[in-house]
Amino acid sequence: MKTKESRFQVHDELTAPEGSVPVLRGATAGGGQLSNFIGVLAGSPASLRAYARFRSELRRGELSVQTQQRVALAVAQSQGSDYALAQVLRTARQAGLGIDEVALAREWDSRDENEAALLRYVRALVESDGPPKAHVIEEAREAGWSDEHLLEAVAHVALDTFMNLVTRAGDVPVDGSAEEGRVGLQAA
Repeated sequence: MKTKESRFQVHDELTAPEGSVPVLRGATAGGGQLSNFIGVLAGSPASLRAYARFRSELRRGELSVQTQQRVALAVAQSQGSDYALAQVLRTARQAGLGIDEVALAREWDSRDENEAALLRYVRALVESDGPPKAHVIEEAREAGWSDEHLLEAVAHVALDTFMNLVTRAGDVPVDGSAEEGRVGLQAA
């Protein structure tokens, strides 16, 4: 059955298609509860598995957790995703970003000039219809970001945008995991 607030059913282990159950079990293995986003995504086992794998691989990347959170904050703010913003506000603080850095990241900025250069590159990517201007990528490289870092940042934008699209398409309500610190997809 569909929830009142969501256009898609928010699944759990009992209602999800069989192909989603192993990922859902892994997500709740640490005693956490599923976010509404993961519950909705469980309606498509292939989409859930793809998201879990993509996220898992990016966690092993070169960008620091704080950098990942800055990118996620900027993208959620830019794309107007209340759901993603609620989630990432919590995780950014858990990652050690101070209130000022959180506010700056939401505006594509940082007090750390290297981080600010990366955010300017990501902003140019997100807000333009074509490739970012050459000077923006060169500025990011001069700040110490390698092609590996830049490509990984692009991958984070894609992952964050995917979440934003799913939560907007389903009109997925912000869940208690954003406020109560429940665990999302830890096992992925």
